[in-house]
Amino acid sequence: MAQFKNYINGKWVEARSGEEFERKNPATGKLIGTYAKSDARDVDDAVQAAKAAFAKWRLYPAPKRGEILYRLGSLLAENKDRLAREMTEEMGKVLTEAGGDVQEGIDMCFYMAGEGRRQWGQTTPSELPNKWNMSTRKPLGVVGMITPWNFPMAIPTWKIMPALITGNTVVFKPASFVPRSAVRLVELFEEAGLPEGVINLVLGGGDPVGTTLMKHPDVALISFTGSTDVGREVSIEAAKSMKHVSLELGGKNAVIVMDDADLDLAVDGILWSAFGTSGQRCTAASRVIAHRGIQSELVERLAARAAAMRLGDGLDSSTDVGPLVSGGQLERVHSYIGVGKGEGADLVVGGAIAREGALEKGFYHQPTIFNNVKHTMRIAQEEIFGPVVSVIPVDTLDEAIAVSNGVQYGLSASIFTANLNNAFRAMQDIYTGILYVNAGTTGAEIHLPFGGTKATGNGHREAGQAGLDVFTEWQSIYVDYSGKLQRAQID
Repeated sequence: MAQFKNYINGKWVEARSGEEFERKNPATGKLIGTYAKSDARDVDDAVQAAKAAFAKWRLYPAPKRGEILYRLGSLLAENKDRLAREMTEEMGKVLTEAGGDVQEGIDMCFYMAGEGRRQWGQTTPSELPNKWNMSTRKPLGVVGMITPWNFPMAIPTWKIMPALITGNTVVFKPASFVPRSAVRLVELFEEAGLPEGVINLVLGGGDPVGTTLMKHPDVALISFTGSTDVGREVSIEAAKSMKHVSLELGGKNAVIVMDDADLDLAVDGILWSAFGTSGQRCTAASRVIAHRGIQSELVERLAARAAAMRLGDGLDSSTDVGPLVSGGQLERVHSYIGVGKGEGADLVVGGAIAREGALEKGFYHQPTIFNNVKHTMRIAQEEIFGPVVSVIPVDTLDEAIAVSNGVQYGLSASIFTANLNNAFRAMQDIYTGILYVNAGTTGAEIHLPFGGTKATGNGHREAGQAGLDVFTEWQSIYVDYSGKLQRAQID
């Protein structure tokens, strides 16, 4: 049985307490390994190592930082199959999706490596003679990364790569459901030649590891992805010490299907968005807003396809939907079946925990569709984070847009339509950070900003050029070579 340790100041070390915790495969119940169970002392060791390393890393030429990220990207590519298989064993998603998760990490490495030769500032004309104006980026210092379990490779790389390329050092706290994937990423960082102390890994639960990291006086920024409730707590705690905070939180994403839509395409897009990763994506399609003209046919097609989906171990190539990540998550998702029935929604397909045969030892839930859902119902308002979809009928595009916007979240939305005017109305009036036309609600690419509006976050974005803004401060610089005092706005 494998034992996994923390990585602090370039060394693999046990937790100060000597304690460990276990992680089991959510599909089979098989023990994967034991992991260092860290406490506040381990977090402080990691922060101090990162703080010491920052003095040199911030001065390390950015193109040379990029070369390390290029090497890391190549190593991830070489190890992609192994990493994907281990990810499936650890958190349950089917193997092809796990490969896509690793591929996002590869893409982010290469993209942010290129930023080592860019990170553009600005030059502007001065309003005074013989004076030069420009702006540059500066790193923040030690940044704390608190990442979720649903994308064990992609989301950490979204955060870590822009942080490193801009000269910050990192303390990385992964979700306790996916510590092995985090260890593997850091092992490859080590192989790629990242200097000691630049990245530090601390394994363990949200309390005390996450809370200590949030409160630590030497941490300049917390980048957190998780639930809105926890994100609110992170924001409040960080405000006490004036830390920077980047929050990527919940979603209640909608697919609008108009009466002129290609229904074959819409069905494919909805099923992939709703039941991929067993619905455990912040961008998952939890609502389908269907024009009444096509509602019956759409629901019939969705129900037939959902009922035929095969539940099973993600390592089995015939599996369509893997397990949920834990027993607690399974029970939470299943509780919404009773909520939906109690609210008067029509259960069309699914609705049960699957425990028959080979599924007995795993955390499986049937793909579930509710029809004739009112947009005010809890199942249409609250993030479920599982394979449960609500179909909400509407009569017009205006109503569809109002329903799409009528939740506290604003991450992703999509519209299926053959009408160009409908598509542009959606682009103009749907208030989400991401919008798709004739595609599902998932599938963001790493070179565009990722994030949402309203309770989905605090206004920052990950990925793309916008990702650099989270981990840098702007400095405006004025160079006066006139040889005399010149007073701006006066002289």
